[in-house]
Amino acid sequence: MSTAADSPGETPAPLAHRVPDLGAMELLLAVARLGSLGRAARELGISQPAASGRLRALETQLGVALVRRSPTGSRLTDEGALVSVWARRVVEAAEAFDVGAQALRGRRDSRLRVAASMTVGEYLLPGWLIALHGRRPGTAVSLAAGNSAAVAQQVLVGNADLGFVEGLDVPPGLDSAVIGHDRLLVVVAPGHPWARRRRPLQVDELATTPLILREAGSGTRQVLDAALAPHGGPAAPLLELASTTAAKAATVSGAGPAVLSELAVAEELGTGRLAAVPIAPELPLTRSLRAVWPAGHRPAGPARDLLGLTRA
Repeated sequence: MSTAADSPGETPAPLAHRVPDLGAMELLLAVARLGSLGRAARELGISQPAASGRLRALETQLGVALVRRSPTGSRLTDEGALVSVWARRVVEAAEAFDVGAQALRGRRDSRLRVAASMTVGEYLLPGWLIALHGRRPGTAVSLAAGNSAAVAQQVLVGNADLGFVEGLDVPPGLDSAVIGHDRLLVVVAPGHPWARRRRPLQVDELATTPLILREAGSGTRQVLDAALAPHGGPAAPLLELASTTAAKAATVSGAGPAVLSELAVAEELGTGRLAAVPIAPELPLTRSLRAVWPAGHRPAGPARDLLGLTRA
């Protein structure tokens, strides 16, 4: 059945009319964390009737029940748990937006250009930027996100003062420092046969199975390609996607197995939307997260402070 938005020549409704308001998403996250609509309302400084109305409006807008209410409290439905994962990303992005906007309204006495890989940019950088704002409220930060190869190029050509990558090596012309480590996990939807296996997944089995993969040039793909290189490399991909979010969504839907960052799938594993598959111990799916900058030019000013915060 077609809709008005599907009809040729029709302009879709503005995004602001299709996406729930930020307050409703904050309320849903508070209910998930506190297990009570009343406590969530108090935390957000609104009345319980207002919170109930906001939640009902959110459920009506999305067309699904999000919260199951009982005399003992409120719990998210399966659909509510999934929506809360998306909502958390929006709220975190709004917080990062607010930090950037405040910096732009400030004295503009310093400016920092950052480039970050998808995993670092989505899951680690927002917290670092919030902390940097507390230390240097006058700093205006600009952020470019891309895969690790694109980030390295941005720093090499002088378009970024500091970059964050997640691959196996650092291109010539850049200096680097390890700021953390990350594991890659093989993950599947709960209904996939691998979700119930107890025997570790062997390297040759992983190498011959079509997977949902990140694109060439991403740090995740680089680590997987290197790990499977002695076995002929990964099989032709089931899907090849340019973002972690897209790869997760495809995996949650049951499209097939994926190899993704532990940082990226922590929430889905916690809510049962994804299951981690045990893998053979000889499969090297770990990597270092690195800050990079132009060789011979040690970070200074806001870039030095941000680098220090990543280590804290």
